[in-house]
Amino acid sequence: MSRRKAGWRIAVSILVIVAVGVAVVSVWRARTPGAEVNLADVVAVALAGVTMVGAVVAWAGRSTRAATPARVADADEAHVAVGAAAQVLAALVERQWRAEARHRLLEDPEPIPVHWQLIADETVMSQSRLITADAELTITGRSDDIAALADAYCSLTRRRLVITGGAGMGKTTLAIQLLLQLLSTRATDQACACEGEVVPVPVLLPVSGWDTSAHPRLQDWLAVRLAADYPALAAPQLGLGAATALAEGGHILAVLDGLDEIPAPARDQMIAALNASLTARDQLILTSRRAEFTTAIRQAGRPLNGAAVIVPKPVTAQAAAAYLTACLPASPSDAWTQVLAALRSRTAPGLTQLAATPLGLWLIRTVYLAPGADPAPLLGPLGGDADTLRAHLLNRLIPALIQARPPSSDPADHFRPRHRLDPTATRRYLTYLARAFPPATTRDITWWRIARTTPHLRPAVGLVLALVLGFGPGLAFAPVYELVTGLIYSGLEYERWTTLMTALGAGLILGLVWGFDEAVTWAHERPGYANLRLHGQTLLFLFSDTGHIVVRLVFGLLIGLGAGLQFGLGAGIGGGLVSGLGLLTLRMLYWAEQPTLTSTSTPCSSWQADRTLTLIRTVMSGLVFALMFGLVTGLVGGLAFGLAFGLVAGLVLGEHHAWLICFIAVALLALQRRLPWRVMDLLDDAHRLGLLRAVGPVYQFRHATLHDHLAADASGEARNT
Repeated sequence: MSRRKAGWRIAVSILVIVAVGVAVVSVWRARTPGAEVNLADVVAVALAGVTMVGAVVAWAGRSTRAATPARVADADEAHVAVGAAAQVLAALVERQWRAEARHRLLEDPEPIPVHWQLIADETVMSQSRLITADAELTITGRSDDIAALADAYCSLTRRRLVITGGAGMGKTTLAIQLLLQLLSTRATDQACACEGEVVPVPVLLPVSGWDTSAHPRLQDWLAVRLAADYPALAAPQLGLGAATALAEGGHILAVLDGLDEIPAPARDQMIAALNASLTARDQLILTSRRAEFTTAIRQAGRPLNGAAVIVPKPVTAQAAAAYLTACLPASPSDAWTQVLAALRSRTAPGLTQLAATPLGLWLIRTVYLAPGADPAPLLGPLGGDADTLRAHLLNRLIPALIQARPPSSDPADHFRPRHRLDPTATRRYLTYLARAFPPATTRDITWWRIARTTPHLRPAVGLVLALVLGFGPGLAFAPVYELVTGLIYSGLEYERWTTLMTALGAGLILGLVWGFDEAVTWAHERPGYANLRLHGQTLLFLFSDTGHIVVRLVFGLLIGLGAGLQFGLGAGIGGGLVSGLGLLTLRMLYWAEQPTLTSTSTPCSSWQADRTLTLIRTVMSGLVFALMFGLVTGLVGGLAFGLAFGLVAGLVLGEHHAWLICFIAVALLALQRRLPWRVMDLLDDAHRLGLLRAVGPVYQFRHATLHDHLAADASGEARNT
């Protein structure tokens, strides 16, 4: 903001304060026409005015300074600032994906041994000289020896890799393993790097979130996603534009997951966008099913520049049996001994084919290694056909996980749900989500997009706002004590009932019209960020301009209160209190939205943050308007009307309504038994069970195959076949 605009803001704000003061004095004089001017009132009003003006000036000055980008003294200082942001991001990413790796049991008891090799189809790759400096291009590795595979990746000239394979072959798992391995060696790589060489931070993002029409360049989209998924990058300590500086400066290794999960026409457009965006210093890891990637390259007309493409080998029967044996006790049961023998000898073809994929091994382990489970069906008719066996295991997956992991309230127990789940209801809820977020469109389950999937949402929002607007300010408009007094002592007063019914009717009509229109807008809003914890923000609060404003307000109001007690309380103190609370509300919202260096965005934290912003805005607005109307009217009715009006205004106005629209949508869906009332508890418990995975603030089904299976199930009921 320019100084000229800041001056206008100060002038307009002072005029508003003067106008409010004149209105207060006018109302006071009108109510007491014969009263003499009280010195205490004059002193209190003057002191409150000084307080308000000082606060406004401080606020406008803060706005001017905040809008001015932080100046960096020189190139060295800029390098240090970006380096600090990269360090913060690396710590957050590693913490995020270490936790996710634990949820996915990637090292329990050990990684599944998948062999990876260079793809034989050279038409989907660049010339070998663009990929490696060696005379011959060769890449081999195993997922259970990720260090060696990461070294092979780092030996590539431009460090660009495409991980392809069939469904359930462990593409995303390998991407996570590489990400964690590169993060674990990043400090060493930085120490060995040449001067000016950048060691980027690997960040995993779903490809489905990139709209190339809105963000043609990869770097532009990365900056947006980094700012949304890692709020810590907006911490004041890092300065302005940290996310953009990281993305533009080659400090991000984009790990893009799921090219095959976007519509076919968008895949070749994304290949073209990547080729146009990547510079010589930009590194990349991309995952996709092999067939979809090959088709995208054919449609794009050229391969991904400088990228090696690898494919997995099927897990051998011996390796699959060895992995399942490692999951069993030292002396397995007779039933498991027979299953392992059949797997090694390949006498159950369906079982052998399914166990050749990491997804199949996970399903077998999850369903039949549970306590009390009998693996005999693996050798029956089901063991003869892989597709039938896979469908059977997917149907048994939810009940098996719920039975094997009873709820726990221990914070250290990350793999057990916090609530007791019903398998049938859980299956129905997850089926609804799988169909509401169809695989052909997206793999992301975003809680703030649930409203878009809700039928009859617009009338419902209109009805809610009609009730809120009608029975909030409408009922408060007629003071209860005056109404009761009128009924007892003066009989039924027609005017009061007319006023009340008129207010109710006007509120209902306004709410219906407004809500019908706002439903669409709210359903497209993203959640806001809020952090009310002082930990990490104490100094920011005390020594920032926000803290200065609070100090000025408190100091001014204390002086006004002291003078009022000395000479008699006046209207000025009330005016100062109203303006102080109003300005304090704005500053509290500003302070709450300032992230710390450890702030991350998860599905639960983003939901809680938007709810917090809504509640702060609602409560504080209610208090401000209650005091304002109570002060001007001098009636309890004015206080009640102001409170109701402020609560409604705070609820429906402002920038963030994602939590509010989700709350209304979930209520509708809960009445239809499609979702539970506490939908975030369901999603969190499903994540703890391993049915979902978290990628930043969104959930995804752990395996695309599970998403596809549930989306194709019309009944949504649990099956045991």
